[in-house]
Amino acid sequence: MSVDYTTLAQTIAALTEGETDVISLMATVACEVHHSDDRFDWTGFYRVVAPEVLKIGPYQGGHGCLVIPFSRGVCGAAARTRDIQLVPDVEAFSDHIACSSSTRSELVLPVVNAQGTLLGVFDIDSDRPDAFTQEDADHIEKILALAFSDAAEFTP
Repeated sequence: MSVDYTTLAQTIAALTEGETDVISLMATVACEVHHSDDRFDWTGFYRVVAPEVLKIGPYQGGHGCLVIPFSRGVCGAAARTRDIQLVPDVEAFSDHIACSSSTRSELVLPVVNAQGTLLGVFDIDSDRPDAFTQEDADHIEKILALAFSDAAEFTP
């Protein structure tokens, strides 16, 4: 199955129009993206809840790590650098945190609002090696930018 990113973007835009609550937005985006492609084995968010700390947020799939410091793993790297992490083989990523033994590849994108505040990261895992492309990253980055542009900063 290949993602119809145009339809996915339109669906998420319609479902999230006018919403500013970060958790509601994350839950909706995680659900819609997760069910858009069978490559996506685990799809979810890690929220910034304290300086340099991510905690699991809304997600679809099996369990995930509960807490990830910015200093560790693929999600931490995305939060720390604010750069998209496209990892074709998690075993080759020197600091990978194995939240699930089935994960083979990963795509993690920083999530920011219009003010540039880092809200968290969006993590998509696949049980297939080399499952993600730069095209996936580009489309999902645009979807996240639109969905979270008006998001209020999360206050724990």
